[in-house]
Amino acid sequence: MRVTAIGLIGLLMLTGLLGPLPTSAQRPEKIPRIGVLALGAVDSPACTRTDPLWDAFQQGLRDLGYMEGQNMRIEYRCGDFQHEQLLALAAELVRLPVDVLVTAGPGALAAKQATTTIPIVFAVLADPLGEGLVARLARPGGNVTGQSLMGTDLAAKRLELLTELVPGLRRLAVLWNPPRLASQIQEIHTASASRGLSLDVLQVRSPPGFDHAFRTMGDTGVEGAIILDDAMFHQERTHLTTLAAHRQIPAIYGHRDYAEVGGLLSYGPHLPTLFRRAATFVDKILKGAKPEDLPVEQPTKFELVLNLKTAQALGLTVPPLLDAQADEVIE
Repeated sequence: MRVTAIGLIGLLMLTGLLGPLPTSAQRPEKIPRIGVLALGAVDSPACTRTDPLWDAFQQGLRDLGYMEGQNMRIEYRCGDFQHEQLLALAAELVRLPVDVLVTAGPGALAAKQATTTIPIVFAVLADPLGEGLVARLARPGGNVTGQSLMGTDLAAKRLELLTELVPGLRRLAVLWNPPRLASQIQEIHTASASRGLSLDVLQVRSPPGFDHAFRTMGDTGVEGAIILDDAMFHQERTHLTTLAAHRQIPAIYGHRDYAEVGGLLSYGPHLPTLFRRAATFVDKILKGAKPEDLPVEQPTKFELVLNLKTAQALGLTVPPLLDAQADEVIE
C-alpha cells in the first residue's frame, strides 16, 4: 500500500505528540542493591531483620527516602561469628553483585578481602588504621570507610570508671581476643601504670577459654576486669557476666547488652546511633561519592549503664557522682 505525503506527515506529527513508541528493548530502572554482612547466626535476629542495630540502619535509610523494594533492595548474610564463613558470604555478596557492602567489626576485614572495588561501609570498627583497612582517617584512600572508635580513649575511661566503683583496686585484668584491639591493650597498659596498678592480660580466642580465664583471675587475686569489645565475647555475654558474678570480680564491658544480662557496668558508644549513621555513608556513595573521599568518623554519643543489683551482690557502694553520671541504672 502506498502512503501519501499528507498521510506520512500526519503520522510523523502523531508520533511526535505521543512520544517514542515502546519497544521490548526498554527495561525498568535498576534499583541499587545493598549488601549487609552481619556477624551473627543465620537464625539470629539480624538475618530475620528484627535486630535492633540493623533495624536502626534501615530506619536511617528510610529517613533518607529509601524504601526497600521500591528504590533499593537489601541482601542480608550472617556469618555465625566465624571468620571463614564471613569470607565466603562476603564473596557471595560481591558476586551478586551489590552496589555497596555494609558491615561491622571483623566483617569489614572479610569484605575487604572479597573486593577492592565495591564500596564498603563499616558501621563501627575499633581500629581501621591498625587493621590496614584505611590509609588515613581523613582520606581513607581505598574502597572502605565508616565509623571508628580510634582516639576516643575508651579503654582509659573504662578503667577510670571501674576504679571509681571499686575503691582500693590494685590488681586489674583485661580480657581480649587477639590480635584485634592491640591499641586498646597498650592504652590500658599506660593508664594502669600511671595509677600504679598491676595488670594481667588474658587472651581468649574461643568460648571454652572463658572458664580458664576467670579461674586464673580468681587464683591470682584480680580485683577488677575490663572486657574488651569483641563479636565472640558479645555472643557469649551471658556466660561472661555469669562467670564474673560467680568469681565475685567486678567487670566493665563495652556495651549496654552486657549490663542488661547482669554485667556490673558498661561504657561505650550508643550503637544504634552508629548503625543509623551508617545509612548516611551509603546514601552518599549511591549518589556518586567515593569511599576514599569520605572521612572516617568517630562517635559523639557514649552511654554509661550501671547494674545496681549486680553492684549490691558484689558488696559495692555506688558513689553518688557515678550514679549521677549513669545514663541508665538497672535495678
